[in-house]
Formats: sequence, C-alpha cells, structure tokens
Amino acid sequence: MSSRTLRLAFTALGAILFAGGAAAQDTIKIGVTQPLTGAFAASGNYVAQGAKIAEEEINKAGGVLGKKIQLIVEDNKSNPTEAVATAEKLIVKDKVPVMLGAWSSTLTLAVMPKLEEYKVPMLVETSSSGKITTSGNPYIFRISPTSEMEAKAFAPLFKKMSIKKADFLSTNNDFGLGAAKEFAEIAQKEGVQIGTREVMDPKATDFSAQLAKIKASGSDTLFVTTAVEQATLILKQAKDQQVTARIITTGGSVSPDQLIAQAGDAANGSFHLVFFTPWFPDAVKNPDIAKKFVAIWNDKKYNVGGLTEGFRGWDGIHVIVEAIKAAGKAEPEAITKALWGVKVKGINGDIAFIKQGPPGKESAQNVPSVYLVKIDGGKVMKQ
Repeated sequence: MSSRTLRLAFTALGAILFAGGAAAQDTIKIGVTQPLTGAFAASGNYVAQGAKIAEEEINKAGGVLGKKIQLIVEDNKSNPTEAVATAEKLIVKDKVPVMLGAWSSTLTLAVMPKLEEYKVPMLVETSSSGKITTSGNPYIFRISPTSEMEAKAFAPLFKKMSIKKADFLSTNNDFGLGAAKEFAEIAQKEGVQIGTREVMDPKATDFSAQLAKIKASGSDTLFVTTAVEQATLILKQAKDQQVTARIITTGGSVSPDQLIAQAGDAANGSFHLVFFTPWFPDAVKNPDIAKKFVAIWNDKKYNVGGLTEGFRGWDGIHVIVEAIKAAGKAEPEAITKALWGVKVKGINGDIAFIKQGPPGKESAQNVPSVYLVKIDGGKVMKQ
C-alpha cells in the first residue's frame, strides 16, 4: 500500500473515530441498574420500562442542556454481588455521572459503597430500608418512602380496620425485615397484639409451614412484605390452607392487577399499600402527569400490572434530568449538589428532598404519598 493510500486510510479512520466520539458527546448518559432477571425480575423490568418512557419523552422535548439523554441499563440479576458489578461497570467503563437503582434494599445497600468510592450520586426509586438514608452516604437520593414512613401513614388504619392482632410474613432480607419491624412497632403503639413473625427466602415457593403457624396464631390480619411473584403464591396457598386472616401487603411493589390475573379468586379480599393509583389517577396530586404516563404505557401495550412499578422509573429519570439542568453540566459533583434543590411534579406527588442521617454526611429523602387499595370481585377498589 502506498504512503498516500495509507494517509487516506488513516484520515478516514480518524474521521470515523472523531464522528463516533462526537456522537457520544452529543448524549448525556444516565446509568440504570435494575433486576431484569432473577427473583425480582418483574418489578425491575417495569421500572426500566418506565425509565425508558421518560427518556423518550424528555428527548422528544429537546433533551437537557442541548443534548439527548441516553439510558444505559444493566441487569443486576436480583443479586447483591451482580449489583455491585453493574455499578462499577456503569461508573468506570460507561462514565455515567449519575445512576438510578437498584430496586431491592439489599441491592441498593450493596451498591452504596461504590457511590462513595467514586463520588457518583444515585437516585433510589424503590428501596425502603431505613439504613439506606441513615448510614451516612451523601450520594443517596431516595424518592420512595422508607418502611417507617409507610408504617406511620398506615397508623390510623389499625383502628379504622379494627385490627386487634397481627401476624407478619416477610422476605428474609433488608426490605422484608425492615418493614416487619416498623409495622410491628407502630401496631403495638396502636394497641395491636403481635402474633407470629415468619420469614421466607426470597426465592422460596412453598409457604405451607409459615402459613400453618399463621393460621394457628388466630390473628385477624397478616402483613406480607415481598415481591409480587411470592405474593401471588402466598395468596393462593393461604386460600388452599383456609387462612382466614385478611392479608395486607406492604412496600408498594405488589401489583394488584398482576395478582388479579395470576392469583384469581384468591386475590379477592386482600389489601395493598401502593404509591401510585393508576386505576384512579385523579386521586394523585398531579393527575395530568399520571394520566399522560398511563396513556403512553398503554399505547406501548406494556403489562397494565406494571404501572405501579413503572412510574418509579419515570419519576426517577425526570428528577435526575432536572438536576442535570440545574447543575448546568453533566458532572457527578455538580449533579449531587443540584439534586438537593430539585423540585419536580411527579406521578407520586411533588418531589423534593429532606436530610436524613449523620450531620455532614446526610442522605436525601423524599416524602411521597401512600395509598391503600383492596381487591374485590376481581377489581381494584379505593379505600
């Protein structure tokens, strides 16, 4: 090959590389780590779908800082070790200045040291463990309620629903154990007797032993904290074992529509704490935004049961983009500072942050809305 041909080849290669670099610089990357496979896959995929809808709508409106946003979504496989690996990959290889994640409290807690190590903020869209915002990690910004917030919101309902004695069945992780602790403490303050407290492995499918103890307890109410996959099986098995206690799920991650579809008649009579009511969009603080999200979700023919999870992705990406806009640049330090001043009209209400945790190392916590719904006759009903 002649020297002139070589020069032309290198010039062409340089042009291609430059074009590729320019294209990359024309987008602002946002990392997303969710459980797309494994025990929490249904919920993680719904969150990712909601985030992608937000990405599309934001880019249609012109993006932010004159650039489109680009979500880089990684599967943490419902596993803490994998969650850490996804965070490292997103920060080190993909160079994202901010992240959304990681659904489960256990997954989020596993990722948190990496945020401090690399000084990259993460918007927490689902996780409820109190430890997340009280352990002294200044790169955590949570829009979902803590288990304590959820339990306090439920407090007046102990008397209203005439709950006298309550049992607990919780997944054996930070999410489940934290919720059981907070709800039991509030229940006792409201004069409710605590019966049996049972736990289950997050991957378990047979709950006959736990349900037998719960049936023998004689409580009038059973609080269940787990993902929708296990909740479906628990409702079916509770009916088969003739457990008479009314079932109330906590955590906002048990889709009533999915329960109706998969548990059938066994879902009737159950109650569910949720953080978005797509069946009654006028009940939320920002109904226009809620209706828009539901319409887009349905237009894409996504599973209607995913709306109560998908909204988290929508709200989370909108908060992140508002912070990037306020920061004026897509850099971790600037975004971290800007997040503290963000005010966003979200599907779950108006989003803004208060401080939690040790002075000087506070995490950020939103104060969202909590709703109770009931499944009756195969339909979701207001309470």
